[in-house]
Amino acid sequence: MLFIISPAKKMNVVDDAFGWRELPVFVDRAETLASAVRALSYDEAKMLWQCSDALAELNFERFRTMDLRAAGALTAAVLAYEGIQYQHIAPRVMTAEQLNYLQDHLRILSGFYGILRPLDGVVPYRLEMQAKLEVDGAQNLYEFWGDMLFQAFAAETDTIVNLASVEYAKAVVPHAEQAAKRGMGPRVVTCLFGIIDTRGRFVQRSTAAKAARGSMVRWCAEQSVQKVEDLKAFAVAGYSYDPSRSSENNLVFVTEA
Repeated sequence: MLFIISPAKKMNVVDDAFGWRELPVFVDRAETLASAVRALSYDEAKMLWQCSDALAELNFERFRTMDLRAAGALTAAVLAYEGIQYQHIAPRVMTAEQLNYLQDHLRILSGFYGILRPLDGVVPYRLEMQAKLEVDGAQNLYEFWGDMLFQAFAAETDTIVNLASVEYAKAVVPHAEQAAKRGMGPRVVTCLFGIIDTRGRFVQRSTAAKAARGSMVRWCAEQSVQKVEDLKAFAVAGYSYDPSRSSENNLVFVTEA
């Protein structure tokens, strides 16, 4: 069983923590993307990133100078990302056993790196999966990665637990659905977190959902969860499994508004 999650936009280099273990599986592909970004003018890169001047200047310089294999410049991926989800995973205060669980069961999807294990060494970058970067004949990153990410998961597991945002799940789930029609590939189980509004509708709120996804990852590491069925016991931050709104491949967790 592998969990897939999204990256965070904000990244930093971390010097005061445990070290990274390996280079990302698709580091060669990341180098191809880095070259494509470096070939852009500043204005083209800013348009690609759709960000402020301050962020564009920071990331333009990052791409200009980055070395994806320089040991001293790399940070373990699960520490490099700084979003809400990662704050709730809280890897800095995990035990060695819990970190090993993450390494075995958690995969981070990335527009730049493709797939990251939590302790893979990465550099800070800005390149979202939905970016329309033309490279190697592809019009965007979904085309660039194709079914490569799904095939990597299919070779590693028979069950994918989808905790990713729609933007990143789109790089894997449609390929899994196509494989399922042929009776092939791993099962995909998507976990949803939300509230029931005053009209009785299930509603997901982005920030709360990110926090819940991180909390579930941490809880699974603490409990050493090995089976999808065990996810139904998740009861952190007021969430509880809702069987009436769930299905075989969609697990719904509800909390109070």
